[in-house]
Amino acid sequence: MPELPEVETVRRSLLAHLPGLTITGVDVRLPRLIKYPAVSEFTTELKGQTFLDIQRRGKYLKFIMSGGQTLVIHLRMTGQLRYACPDNPLPRHTHVIFNLSDGWELRFTDMRQFGAMYLASHAEIGQVAGMDRLGWEPLEHFPLAEFCQELARRSAKIKSLLLNQHFIAGIGNIYADEGLFAAGIHPEQPAKSLTAEQGERLHTALVQVLRAGVQMRGTSFSDYVDGLGRSGDFQHQLAVYGREGQACPRCGTQIQRIKVSGRSSHFCPCCQSAPEQI
Repeated sequence: MPELPEVETVRRSLLAHLPGLTITGVDVRLPRLIKYPAVSEFTTELKGQTFLDIQRRGKYLKFIMSGGQTLVIHLRMTGQLRYACPDNPLPRHTHVIFNLSDGWELRFTDMRQFGAMYLASHAEIGQVAGMDRLGWEPLEHFPLAEFCQELARRSAKIKSLLLNQHFIAGIGNIYADEGLFAAGIHPEQPAKSLTAEQGERLHTALVQVLRAGVQMRGTSFSDYVDGLGRSGDFQHQLAVYGREGQACPRCGTQIQRIKVSGRSSHFCPCCQSAPEQI
């Protein structure tokens, strides 16, 4: 699933093209992707509206429209948004097409069909399911003292807590694993057992790996591309994620993979040794 750096990269790539363009028509080919309002209302209300801005909240993209409404799109696992010339062949699994005033299209493709779209007033859009309780934005407002206080009262394993979008918005498997490695913390360590020093290291590491992910335009394995169809480069910098059995770049020990709350977690058993309480 695209995480904060990937969604931010999509946002930036589309921000260079969409503002000032007007939607001249909407072709919905898979109605169940439109979660609110009804498809007929969704297409009617968007027609004639102009893109003013594109924002991001966690893993959600927010398209600020001229009619006082916000279009929210969640890519989920395999969703892609591409600004494309209509002469380009339509990719398989293209489910929604926004026709634009410059003659181009904004295409939403989704092989797994888990994506979601919502349209509501600027004031109401914060109540979209999943957006209404999002946690800190780690690259915007992420206070160290409050982060450490929250860790101290949470009994969940730290990897599970980092994946909780109500705790921190935008982090998924890739950047949780990379952040924990950079901080030298085992993914199964209970959050409340982290020392103040570990909490500060983790805070710093999460910000650093997320910023690096954004700078390198995200991590591309199979599905993720930006709004112009370009792959990211952060996969070439991964220290542990997806590297089971390979040598740790820091100490040479083989990277291991375990399940933490049902999610795969990659770590170095030497650099991220398990504390006694696990």
